[in-house]
Amino acid sequence: MVNPAEKPGVLVFDMDGVLVEVSRSYREAIRETVRHFTSDTVSHDIIQDFKNAGGWNNDWLLSHRLISDRGVIVDYANVVDYFNEVFLGKNGDGLIRYEEWMPRAGLLERLSQRAQLAIFTGRAKFELDITLRRYADTIPFDPIVTDEAVENPKPAPDGLRLIIQRYPDDTIWYLGDTVDDARSAQAAGVPFIGVSTPHNPRHQEIAAILRQFGAFAVIEDINELEALVTEGAPSNANA
Repeated sequence: MVNPAEKPGVLVFDMDGVLVEVSRSYREAIRETVRHFTSDTVSHDIIQDFKNAGGWNNDWLLSHRLISDRGVIVDYANVVDYFNEVFLGKNGDGLIRYEEWMPRAGLLERLSQRAQLAIFTGRAKFELDITLRRYADTIPFDPIVTDEAVENPKPAPDGLRLIIQRYPDDTIWYLGDTVDDARSAQAAGVPFIGVSTPHNPRHQEIAAILRQFGAFAVIEDINELEALVTEGAPSNANA
């Protein structure tokens, strides 16, 4: 049974929108990829609408869908190649360099004294590694579950179930920023904390959607997590 009132033994983080602010990296890579193949500039609102609907955690697939919606037929592999070229650049000097690491200095180190830290992300490992080497090379995330590690991506619960298998006796909390994160947590029976940052002008709408999909709390910033871990979730929290 899901019981968010129990303090967590394991904190599992989604990457984008939780540990890293990506409006100028991943989101802009979607826009640039669509622009390259269609000459059309897709709005941030359209991208957010897809994210809010769920089922579009993979930004390569979303880019391909947005291109197809504009009447342009492009091989999926070509979309992936161009997206990666724009996002990664050479040696990490593409749009990925505009990512912002969200945890303040010392936060993750303090949290690691209270709980095991883990990551479950839809990123590919090679993309994740660039960011972790840049910002968090000393943080003991274990395990790190990336896209290649699961048979079924979010909103399937496969990644969380791998972590549950590693820590079967611990209470696990999962932090994410999308409907697919919330659905994954629900399917795995894991208490879910939504993250809706003010960087997104629709953050209040997103917060309401995350609550609708089972978040027992919604925070604006990962730095608010420490208080929840310290105090525990409200006893009437609904996850």
